[in-house]
Amino acid sequence: MTKTSLNHSTDIAGFDAGVDSVTIVNYAEGIPGGRSLDVTGFKPTVIKAGHVVIKDKDTGDFKPMPVNAAGDAYNALPAGHSVEGVVVASVTTDKAMVGIMVRGSVNQVTSPYPVTDAIKAALPLIRFTQD
Repeated sequence: MTKTSLNHSTDIAGFDAGVDSVTIVNYAEGIPGGRSLDVTGFKPTVIKAGHVVIKDKDTGDFKPMPVNAAGDAYNALPAGHSVEGVVVASVTTDKAMVGIMVRGSVNQVTSPYPVTDAIKAALPLIRFTQD
C-alpha cells in the first residue's frame, strides 16, 4: 500500500490550481477517503485536477496515468492496470494525496491532457464536457 509522508514542507513555487473549479464541473461521487498515489517514475511535479488515476491490479496501488516524454499527452495504459477515476484537486507529487472522482462531469477543455476515447469508455459514469 502506498504511503505519503507528512513530515516535510512543500515548495509550491509555480503551483497554480486556478482551473480546478472549472475542470471538475460536477462532483457526484468519489472513492471514500481518496488515496495516496504511487508517483514512482512520474515526471511532472504537479498532478492537476482532471488527471486520470489508474490502479495496479497486482499491488492495488493507485497512480497518476503516465504522461508521454513530451509532456503533452497521456501514455498508453500500462499492462496490468485499470482506469479508476480523475483527480479532484491539484496537488504536488511530493504530497500526492488526492480525492478521486468516479461519477460526475469534467470539462475536458481544461483537463491537463487530452481525454482519449479509451479513457471515456473506461469511465462511463463521468461525463466529459466542453464548457
